[in-house]
Amino acid sequence: MLHVVHHPAYVSPATPGSRFRFDKYGLVMEALREVAPAMTLHTPDAMPRAWIEAVHDPAYVEEVLTLTVPQAKERRIGFPVTQRVMLRSTLSPGGTWAAARLARIHGFAANAAGGSHHALADSGAGYCVFNDLAIAANRLIAEGEADRILILDLDVHQGDGTASLLAGRADIFTLSIHAEKNFPVRKARSTLDIGLPDGVEDAAYLAILHDTLPRVLDDFAPDLILYQAGVDPHGDDRLGRLALTDAGLDARDRYVMRQARARAIPVASTMGGGYGEDRMAVAHRHAACMIRMAQEAMV
Repeated sequence: MLHVVHHPAYVSPATPGSRFRFDKYGLVMEALREVAPAMTLHTPDAMPRAWIEAVHDPAYVEEVLTLTVPQAKERRIGFPVTQRVMLRSTLSPGGTWAAARLARIHGFAANAAGGSHHALADSGAGYCVFNDLAIAANRLIAEGEADRILILDLDVHQGDGTASLLAGRADIFTLSIHAEKNFPVRKARSTLDIGLPDGVEDAAYLAILHDTLPRVLDDFAPDLILYQAGVDPHGDDRLGRLALTDAGLDARDRYVMRQARARAIPVASTMGGGYGEDRMAVAHRHAACMIRMAQEAMV
């Protein structure tokens, strides 16, 4: 059974002057309904303001919630912060937190949004407003839902915001495997960063993952994994610089889940990046990721 956290407000019209299309989140749900063998939907609540402010600068949180984000910050984010954007930006962290709690029961659950790993303390960036991964991880530990969390970021872009917001925390390990020459130009320092050269294909990528992930799991011993499962390492992705195939993404996700399951570690995934002119093809990549992770969790 695939457990998916989704809210209708994840989907909103494109904001003026931006190439970012929020309809991807609706298309992913369409793709899941087409191909998922069995699925249970869960509706998230908005993340309470106090938990957002535990990670982000309260002055920035106020700007977002009152729709007064300065234009310079909106340019950094990539789109204006409208009422609809503000709502989904509070729901998405709630969705990641809810998916993590469901994963503790079922082994795996997916937030059908989230992965806003570029958002920084006092500003959003790179299509990210609030950093749901950092917010959820902090809350889960503070409320005793987990003691040690691995944020495994396999998006093609480095999780610079997550690394910055959680720097110095001994109870949260940030691991980012990304295209080194891709956005952001200025990288932050994760607990462990592996920057890949352009054009890395399936075999080389998987060899690095196989060499890295078991050591991190055994040494850090997390009791929960938040998995930034971006599909933008795919060779056809508009914003990626790697060359994974559908089979490579499949092997990546199954390996992550098998390694976690072998150690009885629950996994909650966020969608992360995936970009292309054929938006339905991108949506099917995201849906396939969730389905195979759920399959592996049930083996």
